Amino acid sequence: MAGLVLVRYGELALKSPPVRREFESALRRNILDQFVREGIPARLRSDRGHLYVEADVPDAALRLVRRVFGVTSASVVYEVPTDRTQIRDRLLELADPRLPPHTRFAVRARRTGSHPFTSQELARDLGGDLLEKFADRALKVDLTHPSVELFVEVRGPRTYLSFDRADGPGGLPLGVAGHLVALVDGPRGALGAYMMMKRGCRVAVVAPDAATPFVRDVLAHFDPAVVVDRPSTEAAGWAGVLSKLADRSRADGIVLPLGVDEFAAQREAWGDRVLFSPTVGLTDEEVEERWKHVAQLAG
Repeated sequence: MAGLVLVRYGELALKSPPVRREFESALRRNILDQFVREGIPARLRSDRGHLYVEADVPDAALRLVRRVFGVTSASVVYEVPTDRTQIRDRLLELADPRLPPHTRFAVRARRTGSHPFTSQELARDLGGDLLEKFADRALKVDLTHPSVELFVEVRGPRTYLSFDRADGPGGLPLGVAGHLVALVDGPRGALGAYMMMKRGCRVAVVAPDAATPFVRDVLAHFDPAVVVDRPSTEAAGWAGVLSKLADRSRADGIVLPLGVDEFAAQREAWGDRVLFSPTVGLTDEEVEERWKHVAQLAG
């Protein structure tokens, strides 16, 4: 039986209906691109504000979904009809191995649609059911610092139970905000490219051989179709390579790994080119820390 991953997205939901439909369509394509690259069969379905990925190996599906820009979080979930008895029985079954003696737990319930109960009432009642069912384990409800959280999301006639939320990169789906060319010669350049990708830009990359791992092992996981140009040139010649790639791909701008003291001179040197340097205000230590998080997210 296929498992199910619930995919949440945030910023897209704030757009006007036509823009939202366009962005959701891009998000769906980008999710499917990840599964095509890995050769993993999957099916997508949706309701307002969520996507659902059906796959034979839900943990693998979760890993791929976390790489998709626009996704704020995702969870492996268990689906049941929105019936209080069925929700209770399935939650008790799933929670049993996850609640050892003396566990401090919390039930987090959310509800969309019209139902004869509120989110607070559902969470309260399910918490009471857990305490009653496992009375011999000395469990305790702790809404502030629980060691185990049980999530219950009621979406109209269907309810989804989960126990973890894995963060995604957030931002906007790839391909909704133009095309750029980025110089990736180290972590600052790689982080700059990532930050522009997160804002929905398709980013082609110029990367010398020494920087190949930044692209191959991380950025390519977020965009399986990323274009990479590996020049056999010294740093002094990279401007020409960037310009040629920008012209060839009709890019809207250039992304450079600049520090604050370099930006003014580079702004003047590039003339009419639109120039981006999203890491310009970060120290090297901040860049390293943020890039470490990005690399972990890439899995």
